[in-house]
Amino acid sequence: MVKLVEYSEVLEKIEEYIIIDVRSPKEFSEATIPGAVNIPLFDDKEREQIGYIYVNESVEKAKRIGIEAVSKKLPYIYDEILLLHKPHKKLVFFCAKGGMRSGSISSLISSLGITTCKLKGGYKGYREFINRKLPSVNEDIKYIVIHGKTGTGKTKILEKLRNIGFNVLDLECAANHRGSLLGSVGLGAPSSQKMFETLIYEQLKDKKGRYVFVEGESKRIGKTIIPDYIFSSMRDGYHIYIDGSISFRSENLINDYTMSPNANIEIIEALENMKKYINEKNIDKYKDMINNKEYEKVSEELMLKYYDPMYKNSSKSHNFEAFMDIKSIDDGVNKLKNWFEDNLALEV
Repeated sequence: MVKLVEYSEVLEKIEEYIIIDVRSPKEFSEATIPGAVNIPLFDDKEREQIGYIYVNESVEKAKRIGIEAVSKKLPYIYDEILLLHKPHKKLVFFCAKGGMRSGSISSLISSLGITTCKLKGGYKGYREFINRKLPSVNEDIKYIVIHGKTGTGKTKILEKLRNIGFNVLDLECAANHRGSLLGSVGLGAPSSQKMFETLIYEQLKDKKGRYVFVEGESKRIGKTIIPDYIFSSMRDGYHIYIDGSISFRSENLINDYTMSPNANIEIIEALENMKKYINEKNIDKYKDMINNKEYEKVSEELMLKYYDPMYKNSSKSHNFEAFMDIKSIDDGVNKLKNWFEDNLALEV
């Protein structure tokens, strides 16, 4: 009989395990356990077909089609598992609910002399773990919330604060979206809500002390939504406003948005989403400027006419502890570090 293991047990000795997600590629891409390797038993089309037959026709027929689909892939699946087994002695398999897919492959691999276990509850069980632990890890946090106009480099500042030892929650990184209408340019597919919450937990679970730096965000980042308990804690945190010159901000935006190979195409597609805020004549003008690589002009005009007015309205609800004018990313890091040391370091 295959051994069942709770995710909390795996987490305690995570370096000893390799976690194998046997769900379909689509399921894996939408959300998985961090560090998991995808060895799918069914491709997306097979999973859809088998699921339909299971629900609408016959369980036995669905099982037979599943066996036929997997049997063709077994040599490849075995080879992939063997490669993982060599450096990792503890293999833990999971599927959607810890049922047929992970159970069958775990039993088969165990019968071939490789010790395996199955994650209790599968991905659903893991989600229950996140739903318990994330509110708990957030309970004692006092957030230091960094606000600032578009282009002030808040994400880069957070990264450097983390590198020098501060606790940081980068919500935009977790969402894989920058939080604006141009926020997905150059980043690929945004995170699902489930993956968003998973990545938040990963950032917070090993924090040292109660203070965590975070960027001020609206409740929605792209298609993901900040959980109420985190958003409420952010609202009750310390709020700091940073600003910088238009040229400094423009340079940051250009570096952020124009480095990917398809940057122009993605920016132009994103501009289409701005038609309810910017008239079509200006949108067409910006498209021409993007095609001519006049990035500085476009970024400055968008900031002055669109982003800055919107940000001014959204920031009125906060009482700021400090206002900082920064000349560079490093300047922003140093000023925030100094503020922390002057005001909160003795409480750590």
